[in-house]
Amino acid sequence: MNTEGYVVFTFEFRKETRGWSAYCEELGTATFASSLLEAERRLEEAVELHLNTLEDVGERERFFQEHNIKFHRVKPRNNVRITAPVNEAVFVKPHIQHVTELVTA
Repeated sequence: MNTEGYVVFTFEFRKETRGWSAYCEELGTATFASSLLEAERRLEEAVELHLNTLEDVGERERFFQEHNIKFHRVKPRNNVRITAPVNEAVFVKPHIQHVTELVTA
């Protein structure tokens, strides 16, 4: 049986010479794009692919435990879009990802 829920990831965006790099702190997933919005879209896609792969190989639960990624049954509140820059070229944003929790019978 699967239960619907959410996990929260930390997205970090850095202004580079020719665009933006985007990094998910908890998964170590990263990407690059010419605009901030495209970098965010690509990172969201990469995170979803990363989570699907972990689930496909049966490693998601172990990975979440090892990296202290918490499963929330209720969607956490996210009132923040992109925070004030850490410096002029770095932005940090929480990202709420919908997932299913694997429940063993």
